[in-house]
Amino acid sequence: QVQLVESGGGSVQAGGSLRLSCAASGDTYTYYCMGWFRQAPGKERERVASISNDGGTSYADSVKGRFTISKDNPKNTLYLQMNSLKPEDTAMYYCALGRWCGAFGDWGQGTQVTVSS
Repeated sequence: QVQLVESGGGSVQAGGSLRLSCAASGDTYTYYCMGWFRQAPGKERERVASISNDGGTSYADSVKGRFTISKDNPKNTLYLQMNSLKPEDTAMYYCALGRWCGAFGDWGQGTQVTVSS
């Protein structure tokens, strides 16, 4: 079993920055991929970014050039640096683990990000 605890969400004005963190614990060594997802009210959940154990990254087109995913392996912590935030980035952000980057099965409780214009 694994536990994922997100932090770092908050309210910012458009153009601002936030850094999300996700502390992972438990049997994380069985997972190959970590990712960030988000879900806005009335919308489907979407993948924001993911990073594999070999360091490969993938981003949604809507965040390319603005968001950066990274991880600190000794600390078992995943990060999402979000710059140039836009009101449309407003959502609940979730951290997730997957045995491969096409399927994520373990989720955190989420952290809210609100961007005002």
